[in-house]
Amino acid sequence: MTSYATSVADGIRATKPDLIGYVPSVSVAPVITDLSAHDAKVFPLSREEEAIGVLGALPLAGGFGAIVMQDNGFGNALTALTTFSIAYHLPLLIVANTRGGLGEYNSMIHTFSQHTPALLSRIGVPAFELDRRSTPSDWAAVVEEAGTHARMTFRPVAVLAHFWSTDGKGA
Repeated sequence: MTSYATSVADGIRATKPDLIGYVPSVSVAPVITDLSAHDAKVFPLSREEEAIGVLGALPLAGGFGAIVMQDNGFGNALTALTTFSIAYHLPLLIVANTRGGLGEYNSMIHTFSQHTPALLSRIGVPAFELDRRSTPSDWAAVVEEAGTHARMTFRPVAVLAHFWSTDGKGA
């Protein structure tokens, strides 16, 4: 059986991004490991707003980018999303591991992460949520479709992936 992390990586690859950036985190490490093992165009960025700036600018040169991060990073990325990606109609795929849900061990993370879907909706970023009720192949399909949606609508699109209780580890 394909793991959820591998399915997410497969979905990202299926969007044919020119570059894939990530903000390092143990929570998304399995996705990053899979992407890095199969793709030379994967690189780390230090902060989420940097990721939005670097990967979000690719459409200005005819390209397309994807970001892998944690959902609590949307707090850092909010200004970059609203004043750059959204304002200039720049397609971007963002795959974020969700925190704060069932199985979360860190009690402080709920404070921000529980509001992420509403925050993204409020600023006009479509967000599609995945959890253990869907199969890994569903995860790959949704990630790929989200990338297509970003390109078709000329805006950033987020996939919020609830990795807890999927493969028995954080991601």
